[in-house]
Amino acid sequence: MKRCLSMIAPLFSALLLSACGSNEDPAWQAYHQTLESALDAEPIAREAPSNIGAFPDRRERLLDVPDIRESMFNVYALRECDITSLVAARNNQLGRVAPPSQHWLYERELWRRLERCSQSDVVEGLGENDRARLLNLTALKTEQLPAVGFNALFDSEEWEKNFSRASQPLELTALPNMTRELEALGYLETMVLNTYDLEWQADSATLEQHLKALQARPLTAEVLRTLLLGAERLNEANRLLASHLPAMQCLPAWQSDWLANMARAARRWLGQVNALIDAHEVNAPAAVAEYQRQWLSLETASAPWPRFEAALMEHLALRTAYPVCTRNQGVD
Repeated sequence: MKRCLSMIAPLFSALLLSACGSNEDPAWQAYHQTLESALDAEPIAREAPSNIGAFPDRRERLLDVPDIRESMFNVYALRECDITSLVAARNNQLGRVAPPSQHWLYERELWRRLERCSQSDVVEGLGENDRARLLNLTALKTEQLPAVGFNALFDSEEWEKNFSRASQPLELTALPNMTRELEALGYLETMVLNTYDLEWQADSATLEQHLKALQARPLTAEVLRTLLLGAERLNEANRLLASHLPAMQCLPAWQSDWLANMARAARRWLGQVNALIDAHEVNAPAAVAEYQRQWLSLETASAPWPRFEAALMEHLALRTAYPVCTRNQGVD
């Protein structure tokens, strides 16, 4: 019995993931029915689009950042750099289990203090060994800081959940307000762009608030699945229109605000997600770079946005081959 359950569980999970994205959007149903009625055609055979790809595993998406451990004796020797309490807090039990975002804040603050110290008169008062230790530690932290920021994002539960395959397409006639989520992406990008700005200081509460906004719903996954569904439904409509050429019937004017609104929202969201990832001045792990190219790219032909855009352009071109129905013509 246990063996049967262990065999059924993966199948059930796969069916569940598939079912999550199989809900038909009324807007697409209504549009297909309009075309079917105008062309006196059989109902369009609609198929469920494939799911998005899995987000890379943790070990595949993180950069290697060697842990630099300085003894408290050596840290105390640099006490005039005001880092002893900071390092002590990091080394205690709570500090060791802090979430990636807090580790990012710690590393950035440690770098700021070391950098300022190395540029101050404190250096002249240090012994030769302590001076060398300060300059070496500052250089190492400077080199590691971009990778630390990258790992803080890609190791966070909030970021990972934003790409969840257990998600659904957006409801086209009731798109969510993305303001909070876009502000969250913008704040994270600002943090990255100010990595080496000594004057700019991140706020812990603000950072956590923005991360919670991203965790509230898997918006990136929802946008991608909406685009995949849109490309599928447009291609189905395209096959219908192409099969009735040369045009013998007219088509009613297309009230497509719902689709235009979705396209603008999706383009803006993916643009901001890509901007955040690209802001990191690191060589991203191969798995992350491939995921971005395959699923998030606005240019790779096989990615959801270009696929949707190509299907839409073809659809608009096909519609121009049909006259627009006048009031007298109508559609039965």
